[in-house]
Amino acid sequence: MADILKLEIVTPTGVAFARDVSELSAPTISGEIGVLPGHVPMLSALRTGVITARPVGSGDDSVRFAIAHGVLEVSNDKAVVLTDKYSKKEDVDILRTRKRFKEVDEEIVAWSGEVDEPKRIELIEEEQWLAALLELIGAPPPEVMRELTRFKSNDEVHIVPGPPDTPEGLVKPRRE
Repeated sequence: MADILKLEIVTPTGVAFARDVSELSAPTISGEIGVLPGHVPMLSALRTGVITARPVGSGDDSVRFAIAHGVLEVSNDKAVVLTDKYSKKEDVDILRTRKRFKEVDEEIVAWSGEVDEPKRIELIEEEQWLAALLELIGAPPPEVMRELTRFKSNDEVHIVPGPPDTPEGLVKPRRE
């Protein structure tokens, strides 16, 4: 097992960050995940949030980045994050971000259209991005529960009992 994890954060414009790290923390759609060198191969959907990494040789100093939704792939001591957006702390304008966050929040609260309209989904994703930026600079907004806008399924999954020979406690999933 190596002591190094190669981390790459890739956006549509190219590689935004590439460095050897000793650990990584990322926001998946099912919660935070920690990755160390030697981690088993995995693929995970990421939600908008903050990634924390500890570069090799930095002691206890960590680096943090805001990312939009994306995907994390870990394999052979390499972690690749594919994301639509990426930001460093020094790139965030706190006043402009807070102002826009408030405007977007007010627009969502006042929404009178259908909940699945593309414009509303865009607003929710923008609010999530602005919240990640504010968290990155240490000024997170009050938590608001909004639905996920990515990595969700419109198909309903129904679990039905398996045939009589299925071991007790096990069922075979079937889409209806």
